[in-house]
Amino acid sequence: MKIFLRAASAALALITTFTVAGCASADGADKDEDKDIGVIAPMPDAPLPDLGDPDIPDTEIPEAPPADVEPEAPEEPEPTVSTVSYILMNSSGVNIRSGAGTGYSVRGTAEKSTMYAMNGSSGNWYRTAYKNGSAYIYSDYCDVVEMEPSEDERVERVIAEGTKLLGVPYVYGAPRYHNGNGVLASDFNINKFDCSSLMQYIFSKGAGINLQLTSRSQALYGKEVAKKNLQRGDLMFFTNSTRYNFSGIERIGHVALYLGGNWILHTASDYAKIEQISSTRWSYYITAKRMF
Repeated sequence: MKIFLRAASAALALITTFTVAGCASADGADKDEDKDIGVIAPMPDAPLPDLGDPDIPDTEIPEAPPADVEPEAPEEPEPTVSTVSYILMNSSGVNIRSGAGTGYSVRGTAEKSTMYAMNGSSGNWYRTAYKNGSAYIYSDYCDVVEMEPSEDERVERVIAEGTKLLGVPYVYGAPRYHNGNGVLASDFNINKFDCSSLMQYIFSKGAGINLQLTSRSQALYGKEVAKKNLQRGDLMFFTNSTRYNFSGIERIGHVALYLGGNWILHTASDYAKIEQISSTRWSYYITAKRMF
């Protein structure tokens, strides 16, 4: 199935425009084995023969149209909408493999209602990125979702860096990519992130923007954005159950990257993923910042 999503600027606005097309069908063996749960160009002008001045009979010359009447302009074709494609899982426990076939090793499993980057296809398999490498997901267990990209290419580069790291485990207090001023850290490990270290890494790699070390210090920078004006690429800051009763900046305990249509890319407690903002997480929302 192929779904077209027009990303809304409002954080709570769900997608109102979409198209649906069929997913690639799958042969039964792959399907059962790979789910763990039970215009011709004109000729050049040729010279015309010299026939002299022809005898032209007297005829009435039609009057020219009034000067103030303009000819009708030809209709212009509607512009093509550029999109970014994602794989939306419609089943849980689906194997993510190293190649396009059940004979390839399993690199992890995908859960229902999460999304991955759509980077191409091979037969009945969709190519994506997973744990900083290439991976494949069987098409029967997912739909293709298309979202409008940002007009700012830096936003798309940052998001693309994030999609490479989907599936990387969450580790509380994971090493930062740099010291907040661009000096790379010697203990950085691309195989583990917490929420703020993930945002720091993808903003640095994708756009050369140096975010600070924690979600609280990151929230001190950028332009504040009202919830109703959220755009793709904005950073969203939340509290959590531990910090809910704190005051001021200390209430912030989580950061995520807004993609549009109520989708975020983040990592929290398990692994880096793209998912919808739940009602519980919305109840923890504090502010958003635009870094571009």
